[in-house]
Amino acid sequence: MRGIRLSTMGVVVLVVTLGLVVGVALADQHSGTWKANVAKSTYGTGQAPRMMTLKIESDATSFKVSGDGTDAAGKAMHTEFSAKFDGKDYPVTGNPYGDTVSVKRVDADTTESTFKKGGKVTVTVTSVVSKDGKTRTSTYKGKDAEGHDVNAVVVYDKQ
Repeated sequence: MRGIRLSTMGVVVLVVTLGLVVGVALADQHSGTWKANVAKSTYGTGQAPRMMTLKIESDATSFKVSGDGTDAAGKAMHTEFSAKFDGKDYPVTGNPYGDTVSVKRVDADTTESTFKKGGKVTVTVTSVVSKDGKTRTSTYKGKDAEGHDVNAVVVYDKQ
């Protein structure tokens, strides 16, 4: 009887351990909560937001982003999208650079998001997670809705 209980407990421990390992393997280094470090970031033209926090869920096939913050004037901002790494356009809400986005994985540490407004490419964002996984740097290049150059580097710290 005791042997059966020990065997059962061993199986339960094995299943829980495998579940944790698989869960960690499915998420990648882009996943998590990231807070913009405004002091380390450069915004080129335009004003820096007072605060921005991104919540990212990413795995081998998909990329989901939800961002909340406060702009330079103190107005609340919210943006979100959910896309697959398949090159297709997906809807975006609350983003000043576009109404759709396509994403691709460049390598394990790097993603590229291409925003479009009315079908026209506006801004490309290349995001790289540092080797230690503590910093995410997003480089913005393109033009805003008014045709002004967008050149920004936003540094995010993992929370």
